[in-house]
Amino acid sequence: MLLVFSLLVDLVLGEFPSIIHPVIYMGFLGKRVEKMKNFRFFWGMFSLLLELFFWFFVCRLTMKVSEFFGIYFLSSTFSIKALYRHVERCKTDDEKVLKRHVSFIVSRDVSMLNKNQLYSAALESLSENISDSIVAPLFYYLLFGVCGALIYRVVNTYDALFGYRTKRYEWFGKFAARCDDILNFIPARLTALLIVPFNFKSILYLKKYRKIKINAMYPMAAFAGVLNLGFEKVGVYKLEGKKVEREDIDRGLKLYKKVVFVWIILIMVMEVLKKKIY
Repeated sequence: MLLVFSLLVDLVLGEFPSIIHPVIYMGFLGKRVEKMKNFRFFWGMFSLLLELFFWFFVCRLTMKVSEFFGIYFLSSTFSIKALYRHVERCKTDDEKVLKRHVSFIVSRDVSMLNKNQLYSAALESLSENISDSIVAPLFYYLLFGVCGALIYRVVNTYDALFGYRTKRYEWFGKFAARCDDILNFIPARLTALLIVPFNFKSILYLKKYRKIKINAMYPMAAFAGVLNLGFEKVGVYKLEGKKVEREDIDRGLKLYKKVVFVWIILIMVMEVLKKKIY
């Protein structure tokens, strides 16, 4: 029931307001010790490990008080409705509005991108986040319960905040980035397996492009293959296929709903089987 209620909270209400959303407070310590000039790898590792311990302790303690906290924490680790809405807002011909909405969901500089590249960025983010924002947290919930999903979200948030190969974050965020790579290794490939059956041509995309990025390219290549689209991040990668147009946002969102539906059914079936076994 905890899983069902958590899914309903997200599907009906979407994300929690920022002031009560746990993810907003993840990285609190990291943002402060990141200013340290020396031993940056150590401080990055120290802050992440300390926050992992903190959130695990809070999760275990509050769930002993009430199952409500389990629903609250679990529903905060995934984002089904909000991700859909963010990408849906990118379905516009107004380039200025399009750039603003795309900038909310990607880390790249969108100022010099044309419309096709902007639409592509939106769908790239959608496909990658099927893994990061839906499949992975529920995968770790199935294995380790609510606290497992929450621990995944802490690591993923640290990677989003600090896991960049820049002069500022190269060493401070390295530990978080490697932890995120490890935790996403199985979910990224699992996500690709969920996408592939909708068009087996996507297997060709996977074979050709999967090694470009250790994890993210698996769901991305599978998604592009199903839709026969040419995803492109200028100067980084370019997948073959037709240029992404406005109407492809709708196609991508329809595929997203199908993949998420299949995953929810699978995770609920596995949850029932898990309870029967144990």
